Amino acid sequence: MEQKIAEILAELCGVEPEEIEPELNLFEEGLLDSFAVIQLVLALEEAFGVSLNMASLPREHIAALIREKKA
Repeated sequence: MEQKIAEILAELCGVEPEEIEPELNLFEEGLLDSFAVIQLVLALEEAFGVSLNMASLPREHIAALIREKKA
């Protein structure tokens, strides 16, 4: 699941999936903005078949949140 999330983030950020590391702050690096977060939520919902609340999306917990929604 983490690999798929990294692939989605990489596509949105215009980088290679290998460059998406857990400690990377995508906002501080200028790779994500508020519009990209909306795109990210939509892409994650489509990829994993879940409905996500944008307010509950701290980046480090995305995979856990998706697992919880799918259970």
